[in-house]
Amino acid sequence: MALTLAEAAKLSNDVLLTGVIETIIKESPILQALPFIEIVGNGLTYNQENAAPTASFFDVGDTWTESTPTFTQQTATLKILGGDADVDNFLKATRSNLQDLEAAVVQLKAKAVQQKFDDTFINGDTASDAKAFDGIDKLAVSGQTVSMGTNGATLTLERLDELIDRIKAGKPHMLLMSRRSRRKLSSLSRATGSGLLETDRNEFGQMAQYYDGIPLGVNDWVSDAKTVGSSADCSTIYAVQFGEGGIAGLTGPDGLQVERVGSLEVKDASRTRVKWYVSIAVFNSLKLARLTGVRD
Repeated sequence: MALTLAEAAKLSNDVLLTGVIETIIKESPILQALPFIEIVGNGLTYNQENAAPTASFFDVGDTWTESTPTFTQQTATLKILGGDADVDNFLKATRSNLQDLEAAVVQLKAKAVQQKFDDTFINGDTASDAKAFDGIDKLAVSGQTVSMGTNGATLTLERLDELIDRIKAGKPHMLLMSRRSRRKLSSLSRATGSGLLETDRNEFGQMAQYYDGIPLGVNDWVSDAKTVGSSADCSTIYAVQFGEGGIAGLTGPDGLQVERVGSLEVKDASRTRVKWYVSIAVFNSLKLARLTGVRD
């Protein structure tokens, strides 16, 4: 069964781990919504659905034709993400009257893990960094790419709707974009008076924007400086549908872990390690689409 990090945190009795998870999901719309599948082993081989089967009408005596979905076998390998947080024992003893120094240091490390995951979720490429996993920009298939033009162009609502329509069997669960693209979408909505852009609180009590009922996820790792044709100021908007039949995270049996390494030999400090055996899988290529060449 796939669980989001928020749901997994409810099952944990470790106060420090729960605090780390809360810190991570607070800053990341991706990790708030992305479900994770726990797997045993260092990877998962799965069949990615590329096209659905078809059905037809037949006359009496017709020869029936067979139609099955098409699949591509994919393999997602768990990668090791994390970092160490050292707390000087002198500072811990003399300054913890002001705040919990260890908790503050671990919280900062948790934010670093969250930012690295968000970056890799979008831009991961094992060809340039074999230690990471492939992100959705690389995993999106060519047939699920909508273009603003040979040299890019200013965002239009028509193109955004075309992107949304590339997601089959339901709407996207999120539109991932840069802050610049979000500002442009807000401007378009005001200019057209469409009323499609709304603001409301999400399940975490945070104010969030919705386009035609689809949550907007702002990701600071979506570049506004991609080159499309002769333009070097382009961005990308991603439409994603999460779940075991769409895009899901993969995690080791213990999920996100906070490990107290303890006292260090070479310095007067104690170490806490935040680690995560993690990857992502796209189970159905029709649940991921992207709009490229988005200019300001």
